[in-house]
Amino acid sequence: MNIYSRKQQWKLLLLLAAAIIVGISLWFSGRLVKKISTSEKRNVELWAEAVRRKAVLVEVTNTLYSKIAREERKKVELWAEANRQLSKDLSDYSFAFEVIKGNETVPVMLRDDRGRFVYARNLDSTRLRDTVYIQEQLVLMRAQHDSIPIDVGGGRFQYLFYKDSEVFTEIRQSFENNERSFIKEVAANPASAPAIYTDSTSTKILAYGNLDTVLIKQDSLAYLQEALKELRQYGDTITVSLGNGKKNLIYYMESPQLKQLRYFPVGQIVVVGMFLLIAYLMFSTSRKAEQDHVWVGMAKETAHQLGTPLSSLIAWQELLKLKGVDPEMTDEIGKDLKRLEMITERFSKIGSQPKMQSENLEEALEQAVDYIRSRSPKSVTFAVKTERNMTVPLNVPLFAWVIENLCRNAVDAMDGQGRIDIEATDQMQFVYIDITDTGKGMPKSKYKTIFEPGFTTKKRGWGLGLSLCKRIVEQYHKGKIFVKRSELGKGTTFRIVLKK
Repeated sequence: MNIYSRKQQWKLLLLLAAAIIVGISLWFSGRLVKKISTSEKRNVELWAEAVRRKAVLVEVTNTLYSKIAREERKKVELWAEANRQLSKDLSDYSFAFEVIKGNETVPVMLRDDRGRFVYARNLDSTRLRDTVYIQEQLVLMRAQHDSIPIDVGGGRFQYLFYKDSEVFTEIRQSFENNERSFIKEVAANPASAPAIYTDSTSTKILAYGNLDTVLIKQDSLAYLQEALKELRQYGDTITVSLGNGKKNLIYYMESPQLKQLRYFPVGQIVVVGMFLLIAYLMFSTSRKAEQDHVWVGMAKETAHQLGTPLSSLIAWQELLKLKGVDPEMTDEIGKDLKRLEMITERFSKIGSQPKMQSENLEEALEQAVDYIRSRSPKSVTFAVKTERNMTVPLNVPLFAWVIENLCRNAVDAMDGQGRIDIEATDQMQFVYIDITDTGKGMPKSKYKTIFEPGFTTKKRGWGLGLSLCKRIVEQYHKGKIFVKRSELGKGTTFRIVLKK
């Protein structure tokens, strides 16, 4: 297993580990959110039950209050009737006197049609001659209840005024206290969830809790109506039964803290993911810079090491010529020396920006293919197809190196037998150069890996050829090189894209 296969496996393992961590984080946060949501709902339900019980108590108190008020009204009306009977000529006044004497709780005052004081009962007897006291009590009675007219005959009337008894006043005070306590309990929502308590029609807001107090102060009516609309649309509802078929409604939704907790893991994963991505890009850039430094150093050192023996070989060639060695032999040695000079020049250009010149693409391709053709088996066929007079900015020695590497790999992939087609097409701003072989092909997963330094399928290969091609095309010629298509058993097509 080579380094890139292991690298691929490590990537998959790390991706799987990341997915597991993310899954566990989301699962745990989901459980936590669910528990808090259930707790909030339970708190709202407990609050609703407390509200219901308090509402029932208020309703009972109100019923009792109404009943006592009716009973006192009946007592006063009966007392008025007794007074009316006393004003008539009756033979028996005992019943009327008993009725009048029987009122020991309700304060009453009788006045004639001229507004003069006639009689009073259950008021402070020591102050009945105090006109100020009598006037104060009259104002209070008028504020609480309407007077009851009494026809005393002869076109004359008397008017009976009354106020609530002390017992009834205490009951009413208790009712008001219960009502205030009820409203406070509704407003003091123990749950952290925003809630609004309404009547059965959802039109009258009775109380609310955990809403924005600042907005309420600015425009309470508009804000509460808008909040109620939002709660009805997006929240949940709890029905509060008040007995006798009556009910009120509580609208609530999850608290802002719960919402934040619900989306916190997602935000956390995004932030961590961005951090890891930035860290990966930084390390990748650093690693690539180190690789570039190694590449440049190796290329410069190779050119330097080749320079000394090359100069010596050239001198030996000249010596062989002077000694009359077979010219054909010295010519072949000269060709190989020129080849070594070109290789040395290529390596010396790595790491520095090579000079680009407008070159005839057809001639550059033919020159590179001729060299590799003469050093390939006769069973390999080369075909070059280009448009006439197509010029492209090139560094010919480096570009020829790319074509030679691609063709040499193609010959190896075809096991020394097959066809290599090189076709260049003009695409306005770009030139496409396709190199197609009839070799073994490769799977799609290797399309990018083959350009990595050290990747090779050969037993004795260094895995630097295609990496060098990518560097020459993309860094020096500002173009692109990639696998256009490949099919196992049928061959591969590499595409080079150069700017015109």
